[in-house]
Amino acid sequence: MKKRGKGVAIAFYGTGYGDGFPDVSRAEIRLLDDGKVGIYVGGTEVGQGAKTVFVQIAAETLRISPEKIVLINEDTSETPDAGTAAASRQTYNTGNAIKKACENFIEILKEITKKELRLNSTVGLIVKNGEVYLDIFPQKRISFEELSKRYRDNPISAKGEFVAQTVQMDPETGQGAPYWPYTFNACAVEVEVDTYTGEVTILKAKVAQDVGKAVNPKLIEGQIDGGFAMALGYVLMEDLNLVEGQIRNLNFSRYLIPTAPDMVDVEKIIIEDSHSTGPFGAKGIGEPVMIPVGPAILNAIYDAIGVRITELPATPEKIIEALQRKELEEGRNSE
Repeated sequence: MKKRGKGVAIAFYGTGYGDGFPDVSRAEIRLLDDGKVGIYVGGTEVGQGAKTVFVQIAAETLRISPEKIVLINEDTSETPDAGTAAASRQTYNTGNAIKKACENFIEILKEITKKELRLNSTVGLIVKNGEVYLDIFPQKRISFEELSKRYRDNPISAKGEFVAQTVQMDPETGQGAPYWPYTFNACAVEVEVDTYTGEVTILKAKVAQDVGKAVNPKLIEGQIDGGFAMALGYVLMEDLNLVEGQIRNLNFSRYLIPTAPDMVDVEKIIIEDSHSTGPFGAKGIGEPVMIPVGPAILNAIYDAIGVRITELPATPEKIIEALQRKELEEGRNSE
């Protein structure tokens, strides 16, 4: 017999290292020989879309096309440290460092333009589309390319640093503000449980994710799909089978992970509630998207068959055992 159930779960997650641990990102901006802008940053791409987001934040701040940005990262001989690609911190932390570096770069460009155009002030100077010009008299202008030629021997550059706010927990009271910012989400799923085989099939799924500001909605949707797939595997399939310290499932013929046929078309809802300290209001959402999926699936299983699975993964064998225990208990209670 196949039974259906629905489950919902909500979660909140603090991004960054937390608990007072220093959480610092740094970036440097340089004007390159061809008038393009180089972003030097140690932030690492691990599939979360960091490279794309870094370029977008820089392009938006400098008001130039992303094609005019050259990103140099993952090279410790060239780039300042931006911290690890962990704790869902790169968009928020390193994005802020890049934004600050770009803002400092703009101010330096204005000071240099004031000198080059023989102006008496930087007031009214606009940096846009690879040029610096005077708003009230646009004929007074100079391009990034021209500036790069004039300052080839001493390239124009600026640095930016961002330190996340985090408070160490008081060991006596357990109080504090260990993370900042927090992100919030919710997941709802509908499952079908085969009571003869114990197999669980995900029929429908929705995930609503607070992102602060969506720098790149497509990347966010990819993160949600990826987080859902990871949680699906963790909850229903992935089992190291640890016995007396020995891992028995040593390869993918035994350690099962979800593949495309196991996934469902997740309905993704992006919630934008701009965060005052984020780059253009953005938050990090890498890890949080995974958290509510597991509880939602387990709640849906309970709704379908009336038993709680308290040990993961919820394999068919465990579900059959739980159903048999339930039937036995019901039989005893009816006597």
